[in-house]
Amino acid sequence: MILISGAGTKALCAGGDVAALALQNESGVEGQKASTDFFGLEYRLDHLIATYSKPVISFMDGITMGGGVGLSMHAPFRIATERTVFAMPETTIGFFPDVGGSFFLPRLDGETGTYLALTSERLQGVQALYAGIATHYLHSSVLSNVAQRLSELTFPDHVELPERLEIVNKTMAEFSLGLPSLEEEPMLMAGSLRTAIDRCFRFNTMEEIIQALEEETEHKEWAQKTLETLSGRSPTSLKVTLRQLRLGKKWSISETFQREHKIAGNFMRHPDFVEGVKARLMSKPARKPEWQPATLGEVSDKTVDKFFKISEGESRLPLLSQGDYKNYPHAHFALPSEEEIEKVVRQGHSSRRPVVDYFLQKYAHREGVRRKVVEVIARRTTTSSPEGLKWVD
Repeated sequence: MILISGAGTKALCAGGDVAALALQNESGVEGQKASTDFFGLEYRLDHLIATYSKPVISFMDGITMGGGVGLSMHAPFRIATERTVFAMPETTIGFFPDVGGSFFLPRLDGETGTYLALTSERLQGVQALYAGIATHYLHSSVLSNVAQRLSELTFPDHVELPERLEIVNKTMAEFSLGLPSLEEEPMLMAGSLRTAIDRCFRFNTMEEIIQALEEETEHKEWAQKTLETLSGRSPTSLKVTLRQLRLGKKWSISETFQREHKIAGNFMRHPDFVEGVKARLMSKPARKPEWQPATLGEVSDKTVDKFFKISEGESRLPLLSQGDYKNYPHAHFALPSEEEIEKVVRQGHSSRRPVVDYFLQKYAHREGVRRKVVEVIARRTTTSSPEGLKWVD
């Protein structure tokens, strides 16, 4: 198996060396091509992890952003700890949520992926598990023991990958010390706030999202804070990112990285990337970037279209693996998705209990399953119907 962990004590990866890329881009066409090639190499590695023939486990211990997300999100096992800080902060620097963000973000529950991509909101600790970013939650103090135990596992040649993954899954469960209590750490993207996220971020244009946030009344303070956050992002990045998420829901894992390679190349030639990196990361203290163009209204559909255009006969990024799929084959190692819970509810149940029991049995009483299912049922169903639980669209 392959186990990925950070070399230091603070992070798995806090983002690639984008400062070097920004400086490289300023040297002209050759520098921009070299930067694009860098992303190509990174995406080929991410795709290899996504389609690998052996179990891959990522310890998302500490800061997990940028490149660290690409090394983690496509692995069957993604371990969050109390020190995990997950974010996709690319729109902050005039870029887009790459490393396969086109694939995994639109496949998160509701519009949480859209929200995380556009705002760069951070998920800490167990929140990464609840959101579907992590598959497991372990305390950082047990990671060395987990690594030691996993290194002792051996698989006979006739044992296929699915069975190997199940063995790894059961082995890691031995080291769980439980989840923080909901009193100690409540589920943040839940309840009426989660409903507001879906309500405001369901649109296909940034202008409609902005308008929905301006009209939000139930969570007015959150909406105002979100509007302030979005106002500081690159307008081009926001519009390209939203288009990316809507298209990416239909892309396969291979097409995702080939498409992102083209988008990344276009950003290497766009002034916002160099400006964003210099303003946010290189200037001491950080300053406000001067985006080109400066407003959403100035970013036309034609400009956005260019980021996604692959000319006829133009070669695509050659990948290291032939593996491909439209949905993660290992998604069942994470908590049940809202879509999966909806299917079970729609089968017709008189109360909450049989739905919860179904998932507890299916997921072998995995930690967090009950909390997730109970929260979704409370938010998305009503018991006023004579038939029992009714899903609220």
